[in-house]
Amino acid sequence: MSRIIRTTALTALCCTVAGMGLAGCTVVSEVGAGLDEVQTDLESAAEEVMTEGELFTGTKMLSVDGGSVNVSCSGAPADDRPVIVLMAGMGDGLDTMAGLQETLSETDRVCSYDRFGEGESDRPDGPQSIADSGETLTAVLDDIAPDGPVVLSGHSLGGLIAARYAPDHPDRVAGLVLLDATSPTMIDDITDVIPESATGPGAEVRAQNLALFQGENPENITIESDPEVGSAGDIPTEVIQHGVQYLGEVPEYGDDLERVWAEGQEKWLEVSSDSRLSTAGESGHYIHVDQPDIAIEAIQRVTDQAAA
Repeated sequence: MSRIIRTTALTALCCTVAGMGLAGCTVVSEVGAGLDEVQTDLESAAEEVMTEGELFTGTKMLSVDGGSVNVSCSGAPADDRPVIVLMAGMGDGLDTMAGLQETLSETDRVCSYDRFGEGESDRPDGPQSIADSGETLTAVLDDIAPDGPVVLSGHSLGGLIAARYAPDHPDRVAGLVLLDATSPTMIDDITDVIPESATGPGAEVRAQNLALFQGENPENITIESDPEVGSAGDIPTEVIQHGVQYLGEVPEYGDDLERVWAEGQEKWLEVSSDSRLSTAGESGHYIHVDQPDIAIEAIQRVTDQAAA
């Protein structure tokens, strides 16, 4: 997989929260020709089947309430094994998960999708919420895995959506892998660390993330802080946090930003009584790009446990 270009701490924080930046940020959007080639391979692996609810390999546009959603699937179904569903962060399309999907589909059925406003999916027709994203996810699962459980693996905002979804759908979600998932209290964390009186880079980080969380993002999604993490029972869950302390580079507030981010990762452990936290020591926010083997092995472990 190609690497993501290193950026300033200001840009990195924007990406940490939502996978993109606003004015003043140089957006980390280059995932390189390598991912494009992988996605092309996935799409051309077999003739696309457009009938909803039928097994297909490649990509298709799925009609759901609110518009059309771009869905990609590969790999053959395996008896008694859940379908793996990869969920990208905000500002990212399913192409950023293509390398994981290609590797994991060697042994399992793997799918990914673009939420409204991302990738090839339709733009949202109005404001969105985490609950709305959950309804879209349900529609996707009804099509790609109507008869069986799934393992959700989400990066950044995709991880937050997965962790909020699992407790309400115990009949569907058999396992979770959260890749540097957005904290359940991220907006409160940022405003607590960076006061309204801040100036310079700290003030920019505060203002940009307030705007992002209040809906100024590609998905038109508003993200509220909620310290309550619902329980999904004892489903196998792995929470993986970044090890490269890039948030520490934000002048004056960096150390505290790293602290509250780590606390948020620990908070997600409450989603299951069978959860574990680990650190990708050589990774920034994009763990699945910086150290893809760590992400792949975690997803395979959780899928094995869920299938046992």
